[in-house]
Amino acid sequence: MDREAVTDQVTSVDQSQPTAEGLEQRRSLFNRIGLHLPPLPFRVRLTLLYAGMFALALCGIGVGVHFAVSQALYAGVQRDLTSASQQVEAILSAVGFQSIRTASGELQLYLNRDFIKLFTNRGVGVQFFRIDGTLASSTPNLESHMLPLPPEAMQYISAGNDQMSVVREINGVPVKSLITPVTLRNGQLIGFLQVSRPLDDVVNTLTLLQQILIGGGLLALIINGLGAMYLSKRALRPIEQITMTAQSIVRAEDLGRRIPEPAQRDELQLLTVTINELLSRLERLFVTQQRFVADVSHELRTPLTAMQGNLEILDRGTCPDPALLKEVIGDMRRETARLIRMVNDLLLLAQSETHVVLRHEPVELDTLLLEVFRELRPLAGQVRLRIGAEDQILVYGDRDRIKQALLNLGVNALQYTPPGGLVILSLERYEQFACLSVADTGVGISEEARAHIFERFYRVDRSRSRHSGGAGLGLSIVKWVAEAHGGYVTVASEVGRGSTFAIYLPLPEANPVPVTEVEAGNTK
Repeated sequence: MDREAVTDQVTSVDQSQPTAEGLEQRRSLFNRIGLHLPPLPFRVRLTLLYAGMFALALCGIGVGVHFAVSQALYAGVQRDLTSASQQVEAILSAVGFQSIRTASGELQLYLNRDFIKLFTNRGVGVQFFRIDGTLASSTPNLESHMLPLPPEAMQYISAGNDQMSVVREINGVPVKSLITPVTLRNGQLIGFLQVSRPLDDVVNTLTLLQQILIGGGLLALIINGLGAMYLSKRALRPIEQITMTAQSIVRAEDLGRRIPEPAQRDELQLLTVTINELLSRLERLFVTQQRFVADVSHELRTPLTAMQGNLEILDRGTCPDPALLKEVIGDMRRETARLIRMVNDLLLLAQSETHVVLRHEPVELDTLLLEVFRELRPLAGQVRLRIGAEDQILVYGDRDRIKQALLNLGVNALQYTPPGGLVILSLERYEQFACLSVADTGVGISEEARAHIFERFYRVDRSRSRHSGGAGLGLSIVKWVAEAHGGYVTVASEVGRGSTFAIYLPLPEANPVPVTEVEAGNTK
């Protein structure tokens, strides 16, 4: 379909389907011909938002000012008319009527036409109408145009109302009139007094005010838009610098770089600190991952190489010596067992990173300590293995994991203790914690190595630990088990004199846990 045909379809949609379905069809056609409206930049949206809010504020203020000024001006006109009406009524009461005696000798009152000339306010015109609505007298300033008495005024006032206000347009000029009934002392209605004032000055004032508000508002809106654009550009400049620096770090794959922190402590400084912390964490994870892959590859290569060599010996088919055959099979079993242990440890550490929920059940640590002692005794060889302090302590946790951590410490102590040395397993109550400790009289750990002793695949003596089957994961598991139970692990060591590892687990009084069994998120 060419562009002209699509355009014809869009036109037909606009003419025949101005509905939601038509809009959707029009949008799809626009997408087909490539009419994609790009999203507005954040700076432009921020400027439009500022300008829109300012425009709303200006409209509100303008309408309020116009309304207030209009009410004030019209209230002033009403006050002028009321004051003029009161003045005319006072003059009328004083000199407006004269008495004459008729031929029959009856005394009658008649209106003095000259009374109205005593009213000298040129901005206000006064008219006196008879009861029938005919004009009896008026001030000279109303001679240029006629202001008749509205017929509804006579009905309105005759109904007993005091005054009536009316606005009319005469000769293109709006005029406001205040109509008041004129009565004698006995209450007899003798006419109507109409006080009028042109509103051209009020209209001109309001028109000028509208022009000032509209012109000033547009000018202020333009200035506000330019100012908002400048301020938004200046405010977003640090964010642009942060973005450019972060992009350069990503492109260069240099996680060691950091974004310079602003000197002023504000939201941007907090954002920079957060991004730098994220980069630091990513760098640590990336380095750890690289080292993890390298260590796993190195650890797997050794047993696999040994197994490959043994398989080649078996593949030759020339192994008449039963002792040699037994030795080869034994080596393969040991290497296979080592691989299984390593895979299990890696799986356990992987579960620790997924925040797997451990089982929570009562654990008698003194009984657990005896079980570990019995399992370690066949591995002790020429190393003396003993039990030290043994308090009766009950905690809540995963019994299998705690036992595994204690076994790891015991095996580690036996591996690094020379023949004739001593390894002591102890259980004591320390403040609000149960302390499971393993002390040995082995080679000890240097201060530099103690800072990395709980890292994965870290070994103080790589050649010795590899020969004994270790992969450097045991202490990492110990640390995870202790922290997963709300405790911690410590190490105290001196080169040449031995080491002491201690697992601290919170007592039920310090951290009560309900007796429920939860493992990997499943309730039993």
